[in-house]
Formats: sequence, C-alpha cells, structure tokens
Amino acid sequence: MLRFAIFVLLAASLPASGQETTPRPEEPTPAAPVAGATQPVAGSVSPEVAEAETAIGKSDWKTAETKLNLWLASHAGDSGALFDAGYVADAQNRLADAESLYRRAIDADPKSFEAHLSLGLLLARQGNSDDARPELALATTLDPGDAGPAVKARAWRALARIDQDDDAEEASNDLLEALKLSPETTADTLLAANIADQAGEYDAAETAYRRVLAKDPNSGAANTGLAHVLVARKQYPEAETLLRSALEKAPDDPILTAQMATVLAAQDKAEALPLLEKLHDAHPKDPAITRMLAAVLADAGDYPGSDHYYVALLAATPNDSVLLIAHGQNLIRQLRYPEAFIAFEKAGEVDPNSADAWSGLAFAASRTNQPAVTLHALTMRSKFLPEVPSTYYLWATAYDTLHQNTEASAYYHRFLDASAGKFPDQEWQARQRLKVVEQKK
Repeated sequence: MLRFAIFVLLAASLPASGQETTPRPEEPTPAAPVAGATQPVAGSVSPEVAEAETAIGKSDWKTAETKLNLWLASHAGDSGALFDAGYVADAQNRLADAESLYRRAIDADPKSFEAHLSLGLLLARQGNSDDARPELALATTLDPGDAGPAVKARAWRALARIDQDDDAEEASNDLLEALKLSPETTADTLLAANIADQAGEYDAAETAYRRVLAKDPNSGAANTGLAHVLVARKQYPEAETLLRSALEKAPDDPILTAQMATVLAAQDKAEALPLLEKLHDAHPKDPAITRMLAAVLADAGDYPGSDHYYVALLAATPNDSVLLIAHGQNLIRQLRYPEAFIAFEKAGEVDPNSADAWSGLAFAASRTNQPAVTLHALTMRSKFLPEVPSTYYLWATAYDTLHQNTEASAYYHRFLDASAGKFPDQEWQARQRLKVVEQKK
C-alpha cells in the first residue's frame, strides 16, 4: 500500500506549470501513430520525401502515399520513408499495411524510435499486448530525436496500460517514468487510480479519483471509479449519494446506472429492480446487466422471472458454473428438484472447486432420494467450507437412508448440538430418528 501512496503523493507534488486539466486524445488508449519527421528537415530527407511529409502535415494522405510509393520503388531501404508510409497507412486504418511498413522500417533501421513506438501502439490498439510490450519497452531505450521526451513518455504510458492488469507495481513504475518526461495529465491521474484500484489499494485509488473530480466534477471515469472503490468497501450510502449526483448530470450513463442498481440492491432498496429493468430494456444483449437483473429478481422472490434470464444466459454460455448454480438455486426454490440436481451436477463438473455447486448438489440429491450422491457432494464441499447445522442434517439423513446407523446417530447428535433450537422442525425429526437408529446400532 505504501508504494501506491508514495506514487499518488509524488504525482500530486509535480509542478503545476504546463499541467493539463483534460485528457489528451492519445492518453486513454494508444491512438494515432506518432510521426517523428512529418516536417521536412533541411538535408535530412530527400526532396521527394520532404514533399510527402508536408502532405502528411496537411492530412493529405493520397498525395503523401503517391509520393512515398514512387520514392520507395527505387529506395526500398529508406527507413524514414518506410515509417512515413506506415504512418499514412495507419492514419487511414489500413492496419495490416501499417504494421508491415513499420516492421520494414525497423529492419532498415533497428534504432528507429518512431517505428518501434508506432508499431507498439498499433499492436496495443489491436489487443496484441504480448507483441506490443517489447516494441514499446525498446522505444523507451532509444533516442527520440526531434520527437522529444514528451513523445517517449507515450511509450511509458502505453506500457503502464499494458502492465496494469498483470503487474500493478510495474505499471506504477512505468507511469512514474512518463511523468519524469512530461507534465501529468488528468488521464495519468485516472490511470494511477485504476492501477491502485485493481491492486486493492483503495485509499490511494480514492485519493487519485478525488483529485480528478476536484478539477472536473463531471468526469464519468472518476465518478465510476470512485463509486467502485466505495462499493468495494461496502460504503453503500456514500456510494449512493455520489451516484445520484453523477446520474443527475448523465442520466443515461449505463455504467453509473448499473452501479446505482448494485448499490440499491445491496441495501435491499426497492428502487433497484425498476432501475435494472429500465437498463436491461436499453441494453437487452448485455450479459452483465442481464445477470444483475436476474439476481435482483431472485432476491425479490420472483424465481420464475429470474430463471427466465438465467436460462437465456446459459443458452449462450452453457458451461458457466456461476450461472448454473444460480439456475439451480432458482429451481430449488420452485421445488423442481430433479432439474436442480442436473444443474448442480453440471456445475460441479465444470468447477470442481465450487463449494456452492457441491452444497446445491447435496441438497438436490437428498430431495431426489440419492443418498450416496448426497454423501459424495458433502465430502467435496467439506474440502472448501466448514460444516453448518444444515450440512450435519444432510449427512445424518443420508446415512440414515443407507441404514448406516452408527454414522447417522453421530451426525444427528452433531446437528442437534449445532442447531441449538434454530431449526425446530428438523430438530424434532432428528430426535425421532435418533430413537430408531440408536435401537438398531
């Protein structure tokens, strides 16, 4: 936690001079390629390439491409021209061509900062982090030349975004390196907050999110991020206040609405259900929203309504153990025990480490008169969770059904000791069965 607190304090202490208050377009995700030589430099490029770079500066892609193609036809090893051609292709979203040209530029000049950086950004935009990272890491070691240190900082920022999911400490280091080369941006503060948030360092994350909101109270990213932190801490009333204020300014924001529904549901407030139904109507194909709606309907006691959505979700992802368990629980509540047995049995096959799957299977098996399966499911469950009165009762009745009287007697006694008057009907039945099984021991 200290590491992230130091980072947030360091970022806060950076000079305000030149500091940006709104994210630059390229900061949230790697975006357009960086042209390091789009302005002709006397004596550094041929007149033909200089003309192409002038056209690039005017976003005249057709002219630039024509001139570069003519030049490269007889100068195929010109790294700068190859980079410029890649830039032109990238700007026109011809990504395969751009990648090929950037790689050719690197082959011609392995120390080309612009080519390594732009190739890394391109691969990152395509979700190819494994290949993007080494290109960006190499770019941070190269001389950016006329592009300057601020452009090298883009490589560090892109690395931070790649590293944040797998290595929060490394991501934090990446971002600190970027801040040594260029002023902090609001996007940097948000990234710092996200890194800390993902690492579970909620104090540091909250500090960073609130710094953004102090500058821009309408920042959707900061509001949703801070709400996430408050929900993670179970500070539901505070999260509700924050979200209500944010939704007044952005009433149709799906993330804020989903968070509000989560907060209301956690507090058992009736507003959660109509809010989720409205959100689902607006986004009927969003599985996360559908899951939330199904869960809230189940909490409200509408088990058929809830299961309608779980069945639909399972049609798309039939091996999702969480969905199978939720479906099974709805079936149990509707007294549809054979169907529930099937759902829990499959959940256990999909995820043998799910205590909920084994708990559900044990109960469904007891209700469908399969005592051997009940005992197996209870044995599996006991690997992950301690016994509770209800499981003692299931052990006892399963052994009783199998006429294993010694075991049945032992578990009936354990149940009675643990239940302590909380389950009067089952306690009465246990005492009655004890009279029978102890006579047969």
